[in-house]
Amino acid sequence: MTTKSLSYPKSKLWLAAIKPPMYSVAVIPIWVGTAIAFAETGTIQSGIFLTFLLAAILIVAWINLSNDVFDSETGIDQNKAHSLVNLTGNKSLIFGLGNLFLALGVSGVLAIAWLQYDFTIPGIVLLCCALGYSYQGPPFRLGYQGLGEIICFVCFGPLAIAAAYYSQTQSWSISALVASIIIGISTSLILFCSHFHQVKDDLAAGKRSPIVRLGTARGASLLPWLCGSIYGLTGLCVALQVFPSWTLLIFLSLPPAVKLCRHVAQHHDQPERVSNCKFIAVTLHFWSGLLLGLGFVL
Repeated sequence: MTTKSLSYPKSKLWLAAIKPPMYSVAVIPIWVGTAIAFAETGTIQSGIFLTFLLAAILIVAWINLSNDVFDSETGIDQNKAHSLVNLTGNKSLIFGLGNLFLALGVSGVLAIAWLQYDFTIPGIVLLCCALGYSYQGPPFRLGYQGLGEIICFVCFGPLAIAAAYYSQTQSWSISALVASIIIGISTSLILFCSHFHQVKDDLAAGKRSPIVRLGTARGASLLPWLCGSIYGLTGLCVALQVFPSWTLLIFLSLPPAVKLCRHVAQHHDQPERVSNCKFIAVTLHFWSGLLLGLGFVL
């Protein structure tokens, strides 16, 4: 595995290490929370939205960089040529850069709090950061106990969308809460799918990911239910008039959901073939979240 990875051009390894598509997990919750606030109030504070968006991207950059550092300490990334620590050979540099991104991201959130004379948002974001650290950071390393998907759901679902909505309205919303469940599921799917191709490495490092616990076949059989819940919850919320009917636009994101389920069902036990499934999950997350938010705006 290592030899094959190292045969890739350095530029591709750097691109894989930086993970540009993964930053949709920062963008989508802020977009959806803000879209719901706009739907319910008819106004949008564009400066607050853009500041929060940039802060969220910086904080996710910290998560990605610090996770590379923490994984390098357990040896789980020894076969991962596109780890930033492996590419640079400088763990301290990556750790320092990650902490700089965290400081800048939190500063953006504090700027919003200062403008609004309300420190609710920093409280929520700092809770997200604490949970994000507990995912891979010592002594917790909760991701190694198979709790990463739950942490991901809470941080990028209920907490992130509540914070985005509150930043616009200084209030709470039932619609935002329910939408956060949908976004939380689609975000957790990305992490869930990232485990299929690395079962051997996870086992060697003592990481009990959901796929290690379930096995790849059972994990693959669970995917249609997880994907289906995104559309089922949306349809139910429209029927109950919690969501506007325009949010049914989310069903236009069915193709990547179907592709994801079929691809993993066919290749779940073939690491080289299934390794790209997390990027299909990213596509599903992006389009479903974009369309859900668009439904509220319309």
